[in-house]
Amino acid sequence: MAKRVSVVLNQSVSKLGNDGDLVDVAPGFARNYLIPQGLASIATKGIIQQVEVRREKERQLKLAEKQAAENKKVAFKTIGKLTIRKQVGEENAIFGTVTTQEIADVIKEQAGIEVDRRGIEVPDVSTTGNYQAEVKLHPEVIATVDFQVIPL
Repeated sequence: MAKRVSVVLNQSVSKLGNDGDLVDVAPGFARNYLIPQGLASIATKGIIQQVEVRREKERQLKLAEKQAAENKKVAFKTIGKLTIRKQVGEENAIFGTVTTQEIADVIKEQAGIEVDRRGIEVPDVSTTGNYQAEVKLHPEVIATVDFQVIPL
């Protein structure tokens, strides 16, 4: 069986690995394709150490982002109930529905917290009353926001 060569990928290569991965490939594949295209470098001690340092920095950055999301979640618990005013008809039925953009705007206006509307899940709101929406602040952090729909 042929020897394998260890290389560190400089870019993601489909069916092989992601940027920074240490992979074993055939010597011809490394010599004829990966290295000339700039997709990989031969794995030396120095390059492996650089990759480890970069991964540690990325891990620290992700940890800081998660902590910031946790802090926002705590802030959501302290703001209390948000109020959304909608035009109503018979039997307290609202015209239209409550959108994610309206929730994001009310959060920014009443709590001063910037939230991406694409991370908000709003239940079906057809009448006035109290509801809860889920706000995805981070892939691992989801906060709930209480809001009240009242007549305009």
